[in-house]
Amino acid sequence: MKIAVIVIRTLIGLLLLFASISYFFNLVPQPELQGDVKTFMLGVNATGYLMNLIKITELVCGIAFITGRFVTLANVVIFPIVINIVLFHGSLDPSGIGAGLFLLIGVLFLAWYHRKNYETLFIAKSF
Repeated sequence: MKIAVIVIRTLIGLLLLFASISYFFNLVPQPELQGDVKTFMLGVNATGYLMNLIKITELVCGIAFITGRFVTLANVVIFPIVINIVLFHGSLDPSGIGAGLFLLIGVLFLAWYHRKNYETLFIAKSF
């Protein structure tokens, strides 16, 4: 089981690193966007900060997954982004859903494996 965790964690980290580095250095040419995908991306890019924030978050979490440090924290931080990737591709661009589903399944697997680390997040305390 430990080997599976290391393999999945590393693959997720590499995928996140590739996505963020290729965005910042324009390594992969962007396809011509059409329809609702174009409208969505125009809105995201119009903010001026959102895509950079997402890609910086992916970069930091990718490094955490690859190094094996702060994996529990990286899992919590990257989860909303992974959900958004799956929902974006599920509703607007189904052809690219494969990587998103891999990320979702991988993040859920890592969360299940490290479930003891999340117990304190779900304890209601009164101070």
